Amino acid sequence: MASRLHAFNRFELKYLVPVEQAAEIRDELAERMDRDLHSPVGGYGVWSLYYDTPQLRFYWEKIEGLKFRRKLRIRHYGNLEQVTDDSSVCVEIKQRVNRVTQKRRITLPYGMARRLCDGREMVDHSAKESAFIQEVLELTVRLNLQPTAVTGYQREALVGRETDTGLRVTFDRRVRGRDRDFHFGVQTPENRFTIPPHLSVMEIKVNERTPHWITDLAARRNLNLVRISKYVQSIEAFGLAPRSVFHINEADCPPPTLTEEQPPQQRPAQHDASLKAGAQ
Repeated sequence: MASRLHAFNRFELKYLVPVEQAAEIRDELAERMDRDLHSPVGGYGVWSLYYDTPQLRFYWEKIEGLKFRRKLRIRHYGNLEQVTDDSSVCVEIKQRVNRVTQKRRITLPYGMARRLCDGREMVDHSAKESAFIQEVLELTVRLNLQPTAVTGYQREALVGRETDTGLRVTFDRRVRGRDRDFHFGVQTPENRFTIPPHLSVMEIKVNERTPHWITDLAARRNLNLVRISKYVQSIEAFGLAPRSVFHINEADCPPPTLTEEQPPQQRPAQHDASLKAGAQ
């Protein structure tokens, strides 16, 4: 059996920017970067099921800023409308070692991934995949990991050209999540926005050093680094833990002021029900 295992290390910088500004930045970056071959116009869906202990150990490790921490998740790329047990997903361990983000993952059919992570069963694998599979099983059994939160968003990705090998910039919008309905194939999941929908998360990912022209762009556009975690945001949005320094409060990030063409009385009310409907 050929190995389905993939691993890489990265440094990551995150910014929170309005969707309109994110589009302008993306167009500017496109002058020096290429669109990711897997990223169609308009982007693609990214859905992740996070596992944690009943006491939310991984959540608290993030909050406390431990220099070594990790998370287990199952990730699906694309829409969820036709997800079956045969659909390809990634079982991934994402860990932080000091300032470096490390990811190790294996591509499996969805049904097999659930047997591994939920059923805690050994699944077929090659010799090269054995250590990773064993680590996933050890984590799920020793820590009693269980499905805890789902996150989802629409992603557009750009990659560096020859002079910027290893550079990757992503724009994630419509960031939403849920604390139930953990199966990807659920027909009517109860998602809600966990980051205000007028905001986009911009991430700069590099293998070693951030190109100077990227940092110049960020300074010129007054972009400020933010401490944000989509998993933490989902945990706190549903009241599973107190709000932390990582929480993005909608009141602190109001949408743009209304223009004369869109007077206040014509603005639709954004009640909880409508937000949930939009998050689907």
